[in-house]
Amino acid sequence: MTEQDRIQKNVLVLQGGGALGSYQAGVYEMLHNNQYEPDWLAGISIGAINAAIIAGNDFDDRVEKLHDFWNLITSTPELPFWGKNDVSRMAHNEMNAFMATSVGTPGFFKPHTKAGIFNPLLSIAMKKISYYDTSPLRETLLKLVNFDRINNGDTRLSIGAVNVKTGNFIYFDSDKMEIKPEHIMASGALPEGLPPIEIDGEFYWDGGLVCNTPLQYVLDAEHQHNMCIHQIDLFNSEGVMPENIFEVQQRLKDIRFSSRTRLNTDVYKDKLEIQHLLSRVIDKLPKDLLPDDEIQLLTNWAIRRSVNIVHLIYRAKSYETATKDYEFSELSMQEHWQCGIKDASKMFENQDWKICHDDKEGVHIFDFSK
Repeated sequence: MTEQDRIQKNVLVLQGGGALGSYQAGVYEMLHNNQYEPDWLAGISIGAINAAIIAGNDFDDRVEKLHDFWNLITSTPELPFWGKNDVSRMAHNEMNAFMATSVGTPGFFKPHTKAGIFNPLLSIAMKKISYYDTSPLRETLLKLVNFDRINNGDTRLSIGAVNVKTGNFIYFDSDKMEIKPEHIMASGALPEGLPPIEIDGEFYWDGGLVCNTPLQYVLDAEHQHNMCIHQIDLFNSEGVMPENIFEVQQRLKDIRFSSRTRLNTDVYKDKLEIQHLLSRVIDKLPKDLLPDDEIQLLTNWAIRRSVNIVHLIYRAKSYETATKDYEFSELSMQEHWQCGIKDASKMFENQDWKICHDDKEGVHIFDFSK
């Protein structure tokens, strides 16, 4: 078998981004329709929820379950969209975002009190450390996700979260532990809106507080197999100079939660090139030059493999503001989903990303985000 014929381990990496997450569902639907299925899913926040739904269902049910989830959490009656211009659409989105903060989102979160979000002192009086209750999400996960399949199936699932007291980042990985609904909820527990989740006596918040993409974990955790990684981001690190305070808020959120894909991949690319070089050097060493244990130590570091990273990023529309990640209208959900399908379809026009490249570089980037 040649390097180009070698089967790659397919990995789907899903960033956090709240209501924008239906973009990832659209991308996955296109992958699914082309029979391209992940062996490993890694997610943070809404990416963790999408990943759990995919990993926790049989192949034929995955897209349907994603539709069930997104239809549920966007089922709150929304204001009609009257206009056909950006100003009207912006008003529509802002009002629906206001509704989400006021009454919550079905199957996801509900306010402890309708006044809580508007009166933090009331939350203090109620001895709450969040404005919302996420118990509806637990019920939704139990309904839509087969956790026995996650823990005993063939698809690996890794979920990122942050320990509230230590500030340490942690991954809950089905290869190492039993995954429960609480692990998924912990990854999406963004303060101060959503409450921390207790697991084995420790409390966890949204992994996006430290790192909003699981790419680095995937790169560090897998050393033996070739990989084709689809990284689906929801916040764009690039943008224009803000012209008002509302644009400042949006730009700040984009910078804070965007992934540093280029930084991660550049560092990893250098590392993999050195490992490839070391592998070639070992092949040329005289057998008696070093003791066997030292040769074995070098061999453990000398990894020769191919990593393809396919990158897609949701590009916010001109009428979307800083509320875009908690604007749970059906109209926006459908729009994000269709954007995911459209962007993912570009990948299948040129499928070089499927090929294992046996060369000194090791890492190949395929950017379909522009």
